[in-house]
Amino acid sequence: MTSEADRNDAGPEPDTGPENDSERGPLRRCIVTRDRGSPDGMIRFVLSPDRVLTPDLAARLPGRGMWLSARGDVLETARKRGAFARAARGPVTIPPDLAIMLQDGLLHRIADLLGFARRAGQAVSGYTKAREWITARKAGLVVQASDGSADERARLLSGARDLPVVAIMTGQRLGAVFGRDHVGHVAVAAGALAQRLVAENGRYAGLAGEAAPVRRDDPTDRLEQAGL
Repeated sequence: MTSEADRNDAGPEPDTGPENDSERGPLRRCIVTRDRGSPDGMIRFVLSPDRVLTPDLAARLPGRGMWLSARGDVLETARKRGAFARAARGPVTIPPDLAIMLQDGLLHRIADLLGFARRAGQAVSGYTKAREWITARKAGLVVQASDGSADERARLLSGARDLPVVAIMTGQRLGAVFGRDHVGHVAVAAGALAQRLVAENGRYAGLAGEAAPVRRDDPTDRLEQAGL
């Protein structure tokens, strides 16, 4: 079966639009799907001096960028159809573990953002504190350990049907961010950091082939979640 990405990548159209050459303006064009979208939902790549494809998750590295929708099927199509070489107008060396590199890099970015939120007083850890922020409507995002108790996770979120939830990190990895052995629940204050975490989660979910939003653990009280 031919995917949408395969159909859109069928032609040799070069990535020559002014929005990509200059990388100015609010939108970028995916080199595979040809769709324009927000950089928040895409991945930027540049070439190293020896023409090795290099992910630029922060979109800050020098050089002409190549943008790709943050989706696992689009990344695979780019590899198979030579989209990177076509956009770069020459040979490109693609790391064999590129998908893993991207997912690990996004996990690190999420951990760094959580650490920044903690230091800025915009995140608290632990069931009691997280529940207090949720009840007071201070939380704009909840982060939960992926290996935590399903019942406890559902109890924490009771009555918070519209609160986005990120749940990809283990309790041990979350604990490392907050200087503890294990953390099961984190509440992040509403604002720019929470929005950035949701965006990074969306990029991770897309590359990992996971659906977002996903269903919460309690099927009787569904919560719209950003599915990390």
